[in-house]
Formats: sequence, structure tokens, C-alpha cells
Amino acid sequence: GFTPRLLAPDEQFDVLQFGVGLTNAAFRTTRGSGDLRRADFAGAAERLDDLARELRPGWLAFVGKEAYRGAFGERPKLSEQARRLVETRLFVLPSTSPANAAVPYAERLRWFRELASRASGS
Repeated sequence: GFTPRLLAPDEQFDVLQFGVGLTNAAFRTTRGSGDLRRADFAGAAERLDDLARELRPGWLAFVGKEAYRGAFGERPKLSEQARRLVETRLFVLPSTSPANAAVPYAERLRWFRELASRASGS
């Protein structure tokens, strides 16, 4: 995994001590990606670029294709993307939403493990 133990939601800021950061591509929280509008991603690409310049992470992951598409206006495939933010590599993971239940858990887990493997080697 990305952390040595499972963290509770109220421990979201504790991920920083493990070299992991969390943010949203959209400015508004919704029940699902289908409720998001283009305006919810206004300025997202620039904000993420600013974060990449300031924090210099090796990787930035998007949980769900719609988060990446909303930020950059491109239709991604799951996996590493060709686009970079400064030197930060981008990776699109499958959505963990129950609405994405058609993708089996084992398949979703495989993508998260793939990113963890790549990130540990960076």
C-alpha cells in the first residue's frame, strides 16, 4: 500500500508523513462524478500545476477518469499518462465509487498496486 497501515478518514492529513498528499481536482464535493459540471473544474489544471511546482511530488494520481478529464479536458486510459506537470508523472486509477461496481475489486486493486509499485521505485 501507500501507507504502512490503513488510515481512518479523519486521519487524512496524516498521509503527509508517509510522503502522500491528497487533493481534489474539482472544487465542489458531490455524491458522484455525474453530478459535476465543467465549471467545477475551472482552474484545476493550473492549481494542480502550481502544487506540482511547489511540492515536487514524483506522482499525482487521479481516482477516476472523470477527475483527470475534468482537469485537463482529455479522455484518459487507466495507467500512467503522457502529460507531466513539471516533472510530476500523472496516473489515472479506476474510480472507487460504488457506481463503478462493474469493475471488479481485484481489477481496481491491481491498478492501485501498479501505481504503488511505480511510486516506490521513483
